[in-house]
Amino acid sequence: KQSGALKRKLQSPHGNPPVKRKCKLSINTFRKSATETGRREEGSSSQKTVPKKQLTDKQNESQKNKSFIKTSSLFKNNPDIPEIHRKEVQQVQENVFTTDSFSQLDLHPHLISTINTVLNICSMTSVQKQTIPVLLQGRDALVRSQTGSGKTLAYGIPLVQSLQGMESKIQRSDGPYALVLVPTREVGAFPFLSLFDTIQKLLKPFTWIVPGVLMGGEKRKSEKARLRKGINILISTPGRLVDHIRSTQCIHFRRTQWLIIDEADRILDLGFEKDVAVILNALNAERETRQNVLLSATLTEGVTRLADISLNDPVSISIADEIQRVPEPASQTDRKASSSSNCMEQENFAVPETLQQYVMMVPSKLRLVTLAAFILQKCKFEKRHKMIIFFSSCEQVEFYHELLAKVLSGGPESEQPGRSPLSSVSLHFLRLHGDMEQEERTEVFQEFLKSKTGILLCTDVAARGLDLPQVTWIVQYNAPASPAEYIHRIGRTARIGCRGSSLLVLAPSEAEYVSLLASHKINVSELKMEKVLATLMKDDRFKVHRTGSKKSCGKNPQEVRERATVLQTKFENLVHSSEGTVQWAKKALQSFLCAYTTYPKDLKHIFHIKSLHLGHVAKSFGLRDAPQNLTALPTAGSKRKTKPKPKR
Repeated sequence: KQSGALKRKLQSPHGNPPVKRKCKLSINTFRKSATETGRREEGSSSQKTVPKKQLTDKQNESQKNKSFIKTSSLFKNNPDIPEIHRKEVQQVQENVFTTDSFSQLDLHPHLISTINTVLNICSMTSVQKQTIPVLLQGRDALVRSQTGSGKTLAYGIPLVQSLQGMESKIQRSDGPYALVLVPTREVGAFPFLSLFDTIQKLLKPFTWIVPGVLMGGEKRKSEKARLRKGINILISTPGRLVDHIRSTQCIHFRRTQWLIIDEADRILDLGFEKDVAVILNALNAERETRQNVLLSATLTEGVTRLADISLNDPVSISIADEIQRVPEPASQTDRKASSSSNCMEQENFAVPETLQQYVMMVPSKLRLVTLAAFILQKCKFEKRHKMIIFFSSCEQVEFYHELLAKVLSGGPESEQPGRSPLSSVSLHFLRLHGDMEQEERTEVFQEFLKSKTGILLCTDVAARGLDLPQVTWIVQYNAPASPAEYIHRIGRTARIGCRGSSLLVLAPSEAEYVSLLASHKINVSELKMEKVLATLMKDDRFKVHRTGSKKSCGKNPQEVRERATVLQTKFENLVHSSEGTVQWAKKALQSFLCAYTTYPKDLKHIFHIKSLHLGHVAKSFGLRDAPQNLTALPTAGSKRKTKPKPKR
């Protein structure tokens, strides 16, 4: 019903059906049209270079006023930016590092050497210091710690220590001794790559122990072949493992001694609870005793319920608190009360001390130019940064990746002699989302992993489980659907003691989201949009050329607005250079609207589709006018009755 209402609202007044695309849109649409746009701009600029004497007074006046007309169209009729009224909150912070070294633990000398030389880690983090001794004792554990605090090594080190020290040396053909569940529904998911890479490095001295992965996007036949050969540490998604439990005869758990459920809250968010139950039944049917570990950055009531069915007398480890043993409730009533109380305690999220969080209020019309100015400021004119920008749909990632790369990368000024090295810095844009082929996504991940600079545009596929070093900025261009998701996004920076910053971009109508974050002990400072737009004064590509005008000085607000308008015009010229790019922009806008309707009910008062001005939002996609034939459905001919969810 909501989708239908949105469709009626966004349709033209004449009731015309949505225009069907005549051809498949691709990235090449931008590339083909970019040269045509350049020719048009070059031609128009050559026409403007008329000698002064041939210009009449009226023409002079018209030329002088031309930029002011454009400026007023971009900066006029925007909603007022509200003052952010919130109480300063005391954030829950964890001390990531300790002074304790791994040599203080009872570990194999070769394992300690590998940690120090291969992983280049000398001292333990807080979660490692508290978790590793507990797991070395053979105890079950429920671990809560912030993202980027070293949870993978917290269970990976005791796992490898346990397996290498077995009296009977492990054979590959023995099958799984350890099972690690990682939740994701993305094809070729990258938490696997980070986790698998870490486990492989830990196993470097112990070559007889074989790790392996089962994930979507790969042929079942090749996975079955690997299972037949033998995998001792099996990393898998719940859904894929259940698929093999039901269809692959050679898989067994007779020797499985470890069950590790990483990101346990995400397991439940994605609806994998039934799959986990199937896996637990399969494990219990073949072996009753094993060591179980649940880990996550957030512990919810659902995770507590999952712990009840999978853990045996566990130790609860929360880095913000002292280690305490989970009490055994005397009755069912006490159990419910204990779970509820525990859930309430976990509402406040821990963030790294080295993370600076910002929020910026930006009217819809100015979102695109402000994002572009921020990218230029951080990745071109300041110390080179490594940035991740989150969007709410795959279509937006594809669209903005090409749009920003075409307009911001390089430029005529970079080829001119005498330019400073800073002004000729090229921006490197990458993209990552769930619609990409597995091979391509792996290449992008590895490229961004190895690069020292770059801008990665992505969906929430990169929000969890990825260990990307040297990421200095996280930009949330579209707000996350919950404070927990906010925490997981910003967890891609300030990892393991490094410094990092995050920026949340909100529309004026979404200002109350800041208070919501504050209620969860998440403290953000305001960054002014005008300060970011002033960066455009450093880039002469967006300078307004006037006959007889004086050299600009300082940060004149009017000139900043004019330069922002020149930048917006470049975006719009590129989008309107062909019918194909216009349709692509409309498709990206449509996906944004679709995603906007999927915010949960308790956030509808902040993110409501009726609060959006379609014409203003269209500007942020390089469209000059509000589309008259737009629908919130994924495709024009879709007959789905349920509310569609955007692809992420």
